[in-house]
Amino acid sequence: MNSNDQISPNFTYSEFTASRIAEGFHIDNNIPSEYVRLNIHALVTLLLQPLRDACGHALKVNSGYRCKKLNDLVGGSKNSQHIKGQAADIASDAPIRLARIVIDRGLDFDQMILYHNFIHLSYTLERPNRKQILYSKDYYGPKLYTL
Repeated sequence: MNSNDQISPNFTYSEFTASRIAEGFHIDNNIPSEYVRLNIHALVTLLLQPLRDACGHALKVNSGYRCKKLNDLVGGSKNSQHIKGQAADIASDAPIRLARIVIDRGLDFDQMILYHNFIHLSYTLERPNRKQILYSKDYYGPKLYTL
């Protein structure tokens, strides 16, 4: 890891590009532009690092940046924010706990999607964040109630 890899005390750019699927299919999933790098930086510094600080334990990025080819291969949405570096899927055995921290701390976010074993979080600099909360069809846990 070089000094350019560190984004914040607990996150690196390399964990946002790491993908066993990309490696297995010999897909170049490196950050392609300063635009994507800036988006990842904003996602981390304005949402994920504050979440990490608040929850007090490590957060594992299952999926961060995805090039279009990788996104297509994993069945991601055509307009996925992962392609722009604006989204990360964070592993969790209780995604609702992380979701509640985001809400309770008033952290800004664009989308929060709860899945059975991870939470998708996104942040954008392109417009005001929507604060949209969604639940995947495989999520059967408790739901958030917000005003």
